[in-house]
Amino acid sequence: MIKLTSLAIGLATLLATGAAAAQGYPEKPITFVVPFAAGSATDQIARALGTGITAETKQPVVIDNKAGASGFIASQQVAKAPADGYTVLITTNTTHAANEHLYKKLPYDPVKDFAPVAALGKGGQIMVVNPNSPVKTVAEFVALAKKEPGKLSFGSGSSSSRMAGELLQQMAGIKLLHVPYKSNPLAVTDLLGGQIDMMITDTATGLPQVKAGKLRALGVSGAKRSPLAPDLPTIAEAGVKGYEMGYWFAAYAPAKTPPAVVKRLNDLLVKAAKSEAAKTAFYDPSGTEVFTSTPDELAKFQAGESQKWGRIVKAAGIEAE
Repeated sequence: MIKLTSLAIGLATLLATGAAAAQGYPEKPITFVVPFAAGSATDQIARALGTGITAETKQPVVIDNKAGASGFIASQQVAKAPADGYTVLITTNTTHAANEHLYKKLPYDPVKDFAPVAALGKGGQIMVVNPNSPVKTVAEFVALAKKEPGKLSFGSGSSSSRMAGELLQQMAGIKLLHVPYKSNPLAVTDLLGGQIDMMITDTATGLPQVKAGKLRALGVSGAKRSPLAPDLPTIAEAGVKGYEMGYWFAAYAPAKTPPAVVKRLNDLLVKAAKSEAAKTAFYDPSGTEVFTSTPDELAKFQAGESQKWGRIVKAAGIEAE
């Protein structure tokens, strides 16, 4: 009886402490850790949402870009951070659905090391080549790749980008050389310079280069055309039937962050995501769909996505590194 009473008192104290922490949250600057470089789509959404949270709370939101190692560096940093809600991972399916199938051993656990906070958005990708490329359509790219197996290269700076290329190979029956990068903007730089032949990148990174005439777009990866480029066919329409690949954004706090703090952070992020300011600054220009959730909904969504990405990796015949 004494042990049970002590346990009840301890639990009540813990809940009270968490509620008290949430009541004043945030009382100091929040750090958003981003696994990709400045200029990437994940960086852009983090900045847009950070601006919204600052407007709501009057507390600064610091963006900390920790690019490289397929998100390992950023994920580890947040996993080991104090569980107080002041260090948040703004990330994608790369770190929390794909990596566990692409690597034999992760330096973090995408489930046990984190408290899911909120889903933030869904997006599609765009297949681009250098304007000097002889190919002008997806069908022409596939034909050239079949003519010269293994000669054409594709770059990727995220698991979404890589898997989009891997799925294209699998479904089109072609063989390409994969060139990995720390982030998609770095891969775009090499594509602009002619060091690689093609990449399928997030629309936020690729479309501005297309509109500036620096890259040529061949198709979009989603099931339907992008409202930002309605004349551009989907890759499926352009010759690779059934092709579809997208990505998503979400926020995670360190495991053991008090539920009340997670709830407060969720409220702030969802409100910021649904604001006109975020819509104007990020969602509309990037063609990203506003997609939000509760912490529990994100946990279930992540589990389903992990299974899906596992199937794609297996079907593509990719061996874990």
